[in-house]
Amino acid sequence: QVQLVESGGGLVQPGGSLRLSCTASGSIFSINDMGWHRQAPGKQRDLVASITSDGSTNYADSLKGRFTISRDNAKKTVYLEMNSLRPEDTAVYYCNAVMWVVGSGRLKNYWGQGTQVTVSS
Repeated sequence: QVQLVESGGGLVQPGGSLRLSCTASGSIFSINDMGWHRQAPGKQRDLVASITSDGSTNYADSLKGRFTISRDNAKKTVYLEMNSLRPEDTAVYYCNAVMWVVGSGRLKNYWGQGTQVTVSS
């Protein structure tokens, strides 16, 4: 029984900021990479950012400089700070985590349920 639960989505005006959180819970031995993807209606799910267990980050080129990913290993939580938001950032944002779950015998990728971010005036 493992879950990834996102929070922090909502409506924000263009130019505004928002911080998303995603917390893993359940019988987890360890968490490797964590990250964020987003999917707009009618489009593919694309990488936003990822972060390794020791803090190395990777961003989609178009988002570099506006978005910042971070994590708190003790809290099993990954964050996404979004600044200078634009209408085209509107999407469902999903977190993921590569985890070793009790009883699984191997690392697997898990997805959260997603949280809606709407950028509109």
